[in-house]
Amino acid sequence: MSSPRFDSPQHRIFTMLDVDGDGAITHAEYLARVDRVASAMGRDAHHPVVAASRAAHEAVFKDMDSDRDGRVTFEEYRTWVGHDAFERSCRPALGSLFDIADIDADGRLNRDEFVRLRTAAGNAGTDATAAFDVLDTDDGLLDRDTYLASIKKFVTTGSSPMAAAYGAGQPLPSTHS
Repeated sequence: MSSPRFDSPQHRIFTMLDVDGDGAITHAEYLARVDRVASAMGRDAHHPVVAASRAAHEAVFKDMDSDRDGRVTFEEYRTWVGHDAFERSCRPALGSLFDIADIDADGRLNRDEFVRLRTAAGNAGTDATAAFDVLDTDDGLLDRDTYLASIKKFVTTGSSPMAAAYGAGQPLPSTHS
């Protein structure tokens, strides 16, 4: 088995999701991102879009946690992540976070909504701002399809305008082995 590349897109995302840095994403850590995004956007925890997001994130966690122990290690995550997993469960979950941030439900986020979403999801505000600048091509708004396509491209190829949101090109704050 090869050793993990600690600068890979998968490791950058895993590190962001492993909030306490203990080498595993717990169920509580993963579901807390829904609550952080809802809070950042001023959404009530019982709002229908928040409830839908929580359900979508439950499905992702169940899909990732192959040994069903309530913790996802980097090896589990690395084995799970990819095109099929993105389409099967990540797209609905990430789309649901977008929906929480899309306060007027027009299918687009402005810079402030995008930065609040990405910062609450675990990215540095400066990285989120840089990603928005690259993704926004003309009108100061980012549509849902562009957002999801960019994340998918980063997750599956490591190259995407969303790379800025994950601090690509910058050292990781820590590594887990």
